[in-house]
Amino acid sequence: MCAIVGIYGNDNAARLASVALFAMQHRGQEATGISSSCNGKIYTKKDRGLVSEVFTDEALKYLKGNMAIGHNRYSTAGGDSILDAQPVYAKYKLGEISIVHNGNLINKDEVRQDLIDKGAIFQTGMDTENLIHLIAKNTKDRLRDRIKEALTRTIGAYCFIVQSRAKQFVIRDRYGIRPLSLGKLRSGGYIVASETCAFDLVDAEFIRDVNPGEMLIFSEDYDEPESIKLFEPEYRPCAFEYVYFARPDSVIDGKNVYRTREDMGKALALNDKNNGIKYDMVVPVPDSGVPAALGYAAQSGIPFKYGIIRNHYIGRTFIEPTQEMRDLKVKMKLSPMRSMIEGKSLLVIDDSIVRGTTSKRIVKILKDAGAKEVHFRVASPEIKYPCYYGIDTPHKEELISNNMSKEEVCKYIEADSLEYLSVEDLVNAIGNDRNYALESFNGDYFVKE
Repeated sequence: MCAIVGIYGNDNAARLASVALFAMQHRGQEATGISSSCNGKIYTKKDRGLVSEVFTDEALKYLKGNMAIGHNRYSTAGGDSILDAQPVYAKYKLGEISIVHNGNLINKDEVRQDLIDKGAIFQTGMDTENLIHLIAKNTKDRLRDRIKEALTRTIGAYCFIVQSRAKQFVIRDRYGIRPLSLGKLRSGGYIVASETCAFDLVDAEFIRDVNPGEMLIFSEDYDEPESIKLFEPEYRPCAFEYVYFARPDSVIDGKNVYRTREDMGKALALNDKNNGIKYDMVVPVPDSGVPAALGYAAQSGIPFKYGIIRNHYIGRTFIEPTQEMRDLKVKMKLSPMRSMIEGKSLLVIDDSIVRGTTSKRIVKILKDAGAKEVHFRVASPEIKYPCYYGIDTPHKEELISNNMSKEEVCKYIEADSLEYLSVEDLVNAIGNDRNYALESFNGDYFVKE
């Protein structure tokens, strides 16, 4: 669930890329990087940390040229070495190349081992490096043809931006699992980014989503990006983008994220309509639970209250790599409004329950602050299956709903009641005009090796 961006045809390419990455910081906080291209040479700067820490004025002056690609890292493959930050850069027969990738390749180990058996030397633990080697070992004369052949051995969820010394190649997998949008910069040139929220900050006009199975080529040969259909599309956008990952002001594949989350909350309220429980207030788990809680409050007529205050200097807890770090950040991040919630029956709404530890701590925080009852509602279905397409839930034993019934989860988190959104209600909230990637909820692993 990383963030990627490409800027083409603008003299402030690296600076604009850094601003876009700042807008998409929620998609990855471990490391960030940018490669720019100028006069046939690629310049790269990447490091651990946040965008604002890594891309100082000095760093941006180094990143010369009118084209740049960038990446925010949220690791699902590889380790925590700085070598595993992106972009991934290499020199090969046709010159220099740099790649950024959002997604996860399910056949990465098989391809990697085959490449190693044939003499390839890997510098990172990332699946992204597979594409570099597949391109470098190809004998075609044009980079576009090398990319095409490399993608025939690349299976999984992916959005790639490949930058050579003079061109950019933008690719989205045939399923469109991860989001990717194209925009026109008002200051000149084009932008491609994981989320449309990046467009507002760099003053870009949304053109369209990159189509599933499409490759866009930006070059001096054409005023507009050249479009090539690589694969027949089998559209399956990821439902979890709408549940949690995307920023609420983004539009993902034509759907406004804020409105879909609000509709999820309305569906929860309709399901609770005749349950006989009286709630004093609807309390969101900030920030991703806020739109659903507003939807619940609007549908039910129960007052919406910020019973939990978030410290915004703390990052997102789900994307922290270890449980210890997640637990610590929950304590630092969320504070109860004791005077508001003491003696009250709370209807608490969060976007999802993955491991259950964060939900348990939230219930404890509220009850320790004097809440009489805490009724927990989840604006997504039970996450019972690991995702292999880019979400950091690779092991069944980490998923509480894979190991426990709803009643057992309720007891574990010490809530007074617990209800989830159904898969049907989730799809209706997003828009049932599409076949979504729902593998975390229903175990449908539709990408086959």
